[in-house]
Parts: sequence; C-alpha cells; structure tokens
Amino acid sequence: RQPVARFDLDSAILFSDILTLPDAMGLGLSFSEGEGPRFSRPVSSMKDVERIARTRPMDGLGYVCDAVRMIRHELNGRVPLIGFTGSPWTLATYMVEGETSREFRKIKSLLYTQPDILERLLEILSQVTADYLSAQIHAGAQAVMVFDTWGGVLSRDAYLKYSLGPMQHIVSELLRLETPHTIPIILFTKGVGHELADLAASGCHAVGLDWTMELDQARAQVGSRVALQGNLDPAVLYAPDAVIRREVQKVLEKYGQGSGHVFNLGHGIQQYVQPEKVTVLVDAVREFSPAYH
Repeated sequence: RQPVARFDLDSAILFSDILTLPDAMGLGLSFSEGEGPRFSRPVSSMKDVERIARTRPMDGLGYVCDAVRMIRHELNGRVPLIGFTGSPWTLATYMVEGETSREFRKIKSLLYTQPDILERLLEILSQVTADYLSAQIHAGAQAVMVFDTWGGVLSRDAYLKYSLGPMQHIVSELLRLETPHTIPIILFTKGVGHELADLAASGCHAVGLDWTMELDQARAQVGSRVALQGNLDPAVLYAPDAVIRREVQKVLEKYGQGSGHVFNLGHGIQQYVQPEKVTVLVDAVREFSPAYH
C-alpha cells in the first residue's frame, strides 16, 4: 500500500518473491545474508521431479491470496491490482541450480543431456503457475504478469521450447479458466527483444520490454496486437533530476503518438534508488505523456 500512497501510480502490483511457488513444493528455501536464496533439496533427477509432482503447492500459498484480498480492500478502487509470478523456466533455473547462477551449468546440462527431466519439470510448473495466477485472479487481482528473468540465457530454439512454450500454456490456461471474464495478461522476458514477435503471438495482452529494446522498433514489430510496457533503464534513477526527466521524454518519444504504451521501468527498481527519484520519474511521466495521447 505504501508505494501507491506515496507515488501517483496507475496500478499496484503484488510483488512477492518468485520463489514462493517452488518453496511450497518442498525444496527447502532459505536465505543467507549476502548470498541470496538457496534450496537445500534442488532438482537433479526424474525422481525429484515426480516427488514435486505429488506435492500440493496451492495448499501452502493461501497467504498470497489473503494478501491479494487485503490489498484490494486497502486500495478501495483507487488503482487496479496486478498479480505476479515467475515464469516456469525462471523458476526451474533456481530449482535445478539450487541457488542464483551466472552460468546456469546444471540446468543447461540437463537441457542437453536429459531433456526429458527438464520437460517434465516445466510441464508441472506450467500448470501449477497457471493455477497460482488463477487463484490470484479469483482473490481479486485485476491483471497478471509473468516475469521471465532468465529466458535471455537460452538460444532461440531453446527459448521457444523451454521458456516461451510454458508461458504460452499459462496464457491458454488462463484464457480457458477465466472466460468470459478474461483479464489482461502481461509477459516479460529479459534479454530477448529479438523474440518479440513470438511473445506478441502468444495470446497475451501486453509485452514487457527491457531497456535494451528500441520502443519504436518494437512497436513496428507488433503493431496493435499487444500493448507494450516499459522500458526505461532502472539505473537512470541514480541520475540527477534533469537527466531522469530527459530520459522519460526519450522513452515517450520512441513510442510516439497513440495508445498502447504503458510507461514502466525496463526491469525491477534497484534497492539503492532514493524514493525521491521515483517521484521525479512519475511527475515527469504525468507532465510529458499527455502530448502523446
């Protein structure tokens, strides 16, 4: 509630840790200071995967839906609430590596040596993630976002199969489960601007862009099929106010005239950013965006 009360935002997002879902599958999540998340029981075999398949993660995630209901009540109609999850591929990277990775050695080895294990894991995660988002929707989420942090580490063919494919399943399931009350579905993959057309064809309603993409080129690729969300470099918020305002204008100019653009950062806000800089950003968007709509 605090960010919405402090800043003049157009929506709120339930930003829980993406690892709440695999944690509910019994992998033994822990956090160590300075080291990030770790799983004490990472996935390395088909036996591990089938053990996960027998779990009932939604039984342990009621607190997330409770949070959705509480936030909707607190927002009292002021702005819509966006539900949130990590993508199956991104969740799988943590579940197989056991921790944050730079090389993704274990999961990429699995991909090329025992793809059946990875495919089964992603099949399970695709359905569980769809159920998780559906539960958030029924608790009151008015849009949902799938955050694919690590899809960009894959080759094109591997991305289409192991990252985008599971996300397409989620979209299809949500469209099936929530009909006729379909709500907006947003997909974001960091580092795969070259796959934008494939993302836009997934059935989602909006595509999030990181800061490496040119908005005008992205708009030319997708036309009016989906809305585009993004894509200011989060590091801009370390800059002087005048620079922030200038960079906001650049993003708006890149997209150009017309609807279909949701101004946002190109990735999550960084922890050392001063809150006052967010105010500068939001005020600049409010000031400059009417000229483009």
